[in-house]
Amino acid sequence: MLFDPFKSHFLFLILSLSLCVSQTLALNSVPEPDASLTYLWPLPSEFTSGNRTLSVDPDLSLAVAGIGGNSAIVRAAFDRYRAIIFKHTSGISIFSRFTGRSSVYDISKLKIIVNSDNEELQLGVDESYTLFVSKNDGKSITGEATIEANTVYGALRGLETFSQLCSFDYGTKSVQVYKAPWYIRDKPRFAFRGLLLDTSRHYFPIDVIKQIIESMSYAKLNVFHWHIIDEEAFPLEVPAYPKLWKGSYTKWERYTVEDAYEIVNFAKVRGINVMAEIDVPGHAESWGTGYPNLWPSTSCREPLDVTKNFTFDVISGILTDMRKIFPFELFHLGGDEVNTDCWSTTPHVKQWLQDRNMTAKDAYKYFVLKAQEIAISKNWTPVNWEETFNTFAENLNPRTVVHNWLGAGVCPKAVAKGFKCIFSNQGFWYLDHLDVPWNEVYTAEPLEGINDSSKQELVLGGEVCMWGETADTSDVQQTIWPRAAAAAERMWSRRDAISTGNITLTALPRLQYFRCLLNRRGVQAAPVTNKYARRPPTGAGSCYEQ
Repeated sequence: MLFDPFKSHFLFLILSLSLCVSQTLALNSVPEPDASLTYLWPLPSEFTSGNRTLSVDPDLSLAVAGIGGNSAIVRAAFDRYRAIIFKHTSGISIFSRFTGRSSVYDISKLKIIVNSDNEELQLGVDESYTLFVSKNDGKSITGEATIEANTVYGALRGLETFSQLCSFDYGTKSVQVYKAPWYIRDKPRFAFRGLLLDTSRHYFPIDVIKQIIESMSYAKLNVFHWHIIDEEAFPLEVPAYPKLWKGSYTKWERYTVEDAYEIVNFAKVRGINVMAEIDVPGHAESWGTGYPNLWPSTSCREPLDVTKNFTFDVISGILTDMRKIFPFELFHLGGDEVNTDCWSTTPHVKQWLQDRNMTAKDAYKYFVLKAQEIAISKNWTPVNWEETFNTFAENLNPRTVVHNWLGAGVCPKAVAKGFKCIFSNQGFWYLDHLDVPWNEVYTAEPLEGINDSSKQELVLGGEVCMWGETADTSDVQQTIWPRAAAAAERMWSRRDAISTGNITLTALPRLQYFRCLLNRRGVQAAPVTNKYARRPPTGAGSCYEQ
């Protein structure tokens, strides 16, 4: 058969046309974003927008001002976010080079003003910022894109918002800002917006922990609660008691002191505090692998032995070493799920209790209060799970932060007695509960049942908890996201702004959009409306429709 160039060309056109039609149909099957919604997550406190589209120069430059503007934290963050924003483009397009044409961009500079050079990161640090994005017309004194903040950490939050305003347009192969000009004034609702990661039930490599911390910054979470140790494993190096990490699963599943430093510093430059936890006196069986004397007996391996000074010497040694690593003012001492039955049947403990006319419940209180004293002596504010409050509230140190988890009603009781509280109701904010849908995570309210404004101020915020029994490196991010983002907006945004209307219409499309943003940034966030969290899609379809 002879080759017919005309027929070949005609066939190519037909195939091309068919492909275009199928692509158009596929595109048309996905609804356009609702223009009435603001696709920023979490929703800013106050904002106005317009109807213009602005182009952003791929050679976007940084200008700094204010006494803190030249911070290394700010400059490093700008470089990180510029890499995110211009993932698809850098410099002049290859086609522009061929044609010799150059583009004129509306935004070619981002100005960051930081009014303080204090880079201390503690609870309640000022994270507020203003963000202005407009066209470079040579007239505005504000500039093209300007972030102003009182601290570098406010500047970080402003950078995240700016990055979410920037979208890559595949038609023009340029980054654009829609609905400009933007004016945003923003600040968090709560000072404490946490995520717990349990590294005892499964070990997470350092790089995975960093990925989780990085993803937290995208949702403006600001406390990484590192539940390092539990009854199953003791993976952390403690120089004062070097045999403790014999309680790790294997010699490859451990964290050195240097690893811990690295995590703390990695988190700090993203505006995230690290709150460490050792859970005593229960949840501590792994301690005795290296030091068996910490066990009351071989058949009573937890709670830790309350009778021995050695037990409290080890706790003091751990906290002394940890104080050199973790600068955050809060330290979590656990205190939950303490079953004291075997104390009462272990001969030397039983005798110790009788000599002091104490019950096992009294000994539980004695242990918790002594651990609190040690933490306070090292200039830490102790955090304890709610059982300590439920059992002996009147004896707790007044500085104690009560961490709710068992259910509703604890924070109202705690703040009524003058204690600070962190909300983590397991019915909504335990991420290992895979059957809790996004909307129940989203509507859980840390201030529920607290109407007095002076008492509301005692609620530091909340925390979603990623317990590790069924999560490891293979599935942890899918389990955390996107439900953690639902809680993140609850903790950042104004309650009245996100609690009105039908959240299926006002929040769900925005959360789906944010989930896809996480995916684009390499975060393995699962589909939003899964019946069970972390399950993959059930079939073909757009990210925005899963």
